[in-house]
Amino acid sequence: MSYAIFRSEPIQTLSDLAQIGSHNKREKQAYKSNPNIRLELSKDNIDIVPCNNRYVKQFYEITKEYRKEHDEKMKTTRKERQKSFRDMVNDSKSVVADELLFTSDTFFFKDMKKEEIIRWANTCMDFVYQDLGYIKEQVLHATIHMDEKTPHLHCVVVPLVRKLDKRTNTEKYSISKKQYIRDKIHLSELQDKYHDRMVKNSFDLQRGIKNSDNIHLSMKEMKKMTRKQDRRLEQQEYRLTNIYDSLSTKINNRKYKIIGNKVQMDKDTFYEVEKFMKQAKAVIEETPKTMALYHELYSYTKNYKDLEKEKQNIQYEVNNLKHQNEKLQQENNSLHTLLHHILQTLKFMFRKILHLGTEKEKDIVTNEVIDYYNHDFYNRQDVEDICKDTSKQEEINQKLHFCQEKDCEREF
Repeated sequence: MSYAIFRSEPIQTLSDLAQIGSHNKREKQAYKSNPNIRLELSKDNIDIVPCNNRYVKQFYEITKEYRKEHDEKMKTTRKERQKSFRDMVNDSKSVVADELLFTSDTFFFKDMKKEEIIRWANTCMDFVYQDLGYIKEQVLHATIHMDEKTPHLHCVVVPLVRKLDKRTNTEKYSISKKQYIRDKIHLSELQDKYHDRMVKNSFDLQRGIKNSDNIHLSMKEMKKMTRKQDRRLEQQEYRLTNIYDSLSTKINNRKYKIIGNKVQMDKDTFYEVEKFMKQAKAVIEETPKTMALYHELYSYTKNYKDLEKEKQNIQYEVNNLKHQNEKLQQENNSLHTLLHHILQTLKFMFRKILHLGTEKEKDIVTNEVIDYYNHDFYNRQDVEDICKDTSKQEEINQKLHFCQEKDCEREF
């Protein structure tokens, strides 16, 4: 009994998105020491919706109209409230993306050919498009991992929507997972639809246990259910044993008449036999249900462990990347301090050249200063300090004004 497993994992920040991208595209050296990922099989991973960019860059591509709308809004926003697009989406209460995971157990994929696995994945993508409601332009990446114990499909989507802003009565861009998965009740309904789609496409899969934290019972719930079943079996065994012992005692302590092919017994013993038979029948009738439940729990346990391993792999990578990020942040701070000192020294040198240099040298410095401004190395005040009371002051100020009129876009 294999299950149709679908779960949704929110991605809260662009840094998290970058880490998910490194995992899904197998870009980190850490995988060489990860026993759950067989790198020699990574070449067999299958892109259903390719992503040729880094995840964050592809996110910017998907949300470019949203970014333009945001940048335009910032022009009329008070300076102390202005935020870059990156900071805005990171600080939002919503997600930046959502990762959808589709899988089953090893038995389901056993001996399944590549073409059939791709058909299964395309059926999953039909669910993404037709039941969840995403369009292909919102899919950042969809890939099948074939290099782990159980094949599974990662599908990263950006829930970008246009919503009515009631305050301004205009439509604006927003990222909202709730437009696609409203709550746990809706998620359960979607899992019904996912299972139905699998069955209609000839995939022999069972619906997962409902109300079980998206796709599976938690270990606490599973242990509780198992303990409850164990108590039921103990009670049945206790009642059956008691009746058997009582019946055995009566049979051994009494004499019976044998008439032909029949045995004559007293009324009390007959009722005891009847009672034993009823209890035995109840146990026999309950046995298939008990076996089915244990089979279900066993299968779910395997699925749970597979998913837990996947979660542990990602957590291991996240922790490793956090450590690397801290080191890079320290290096970045040091470089930032060094760059600041260099730029301040250059300001002094540029100003000296604008005062004492040749016309050719002054022209070169003028272009350099404007270029530094366009790349955010200097702000307007820095440029004004450099050219103040020099022969190039008017020319530089005109070029600054020209840049502002064109609303030069700067990269983060």
